[in-house]
Amino acid sequence: MAFFFEVLIGGLMAGVMYSLVALGFVLIFKASGVFNFAQGAMVLFAGLFFVGFMELGVPMLLALLLTIAVMVLLAGVIERLVLRHLVNQEGIILFMATIGVSFFLDGFGQTIWGSNVRQLDIGIPTDPIFLMDGDILIQSFDLWAALVAGTLLATLVVFQKTRIGRALRAVADDHQAAQSVGIPLNVIWIIVWAIAGLVALVAGVMWGSKLGVQPAIVSLALKALPVLILGGFTSIPGAIIGGLIIGAGEKLAEVYIGPLFGGGIENWFAYVLALGFLLIRPQGLFGEKIIERV
Repeated sequence: MAFFFEVLIGGLMAGVMYSLVALGFVLIFKASGVFNFAQGAMVLFAGLFFVGFMELGVPMLLALLLTIAVMVLLAGVIERLVLRHLVNQEGIILFMATIGVSFFLDGFGQTIWGSNVRQLDIGIPTDPIFLMDGDILIQSFDLWAALVAGTLLATLVVFQKTRIGRALRAVADDHQAAQSVGIPLNVIWIIVWAIAGLVALVAGVMWGSKLGVQPAIVSLALKALPVLILGGFTSIPGAIIGGLIIGAGEKLAEVYIGPLFGGGIENWFAYVLALGFLLIRPQGLFGEKIIERV
């Protein structure tokens, strides 16, 4: 049982890291109704600038503030050059636009800072913690990641209750209707992309501290997709719950089911689980059920 709980806790902590990426997807989807394929690239982009500033000798706090400024500026550029020209267009057009943004950010970030793996140390303890007389091992870093994700979740839940948060939901439901009641669509998109950029920065710093800042971080966006399917594309708490389910599920499956398939089940278990979930509850655990009347 001690080994089971160790695997379970390790999976839950990994799920928290997935949730940090998934939160950015949820924010963009709630404001535009489209899956933002560029979120993974934004995580890498933010991580590269943060660690790049620190390598230039900039103090960590100032590097953080500079990176925040870069992500806010990025939000304005994306709105001005891309989104402003696609107002009231079909969701698939917006989706294709985010694919273009993704490849641009991936390439532009590596052009400036290079593609080498960069180690990032922000002072988070990495010493192991032993529970139950040493039978269960937990990494200190994972606990800090859970604390960061919980704080971010609470902040976003409070934010969506504000006037701006309600405006985001109105824009997602109908662009034209939102504009007709005086909601400035361009301003709302800048705000939501800026917030998604800040979430990407948090995810980039945490993943960079764990694995190093490297182009492989972009692939984490693919792991966020089953998280969103389980939690719901429109639910911020659902992103956390979905991440915990995916993280714990894949670790337990790798340990207890993997030997039956020769190992490697952790790489595809999340997608199979998401596929099965789509057949049962397509809107996710906390997503909004869409009913169309004809």
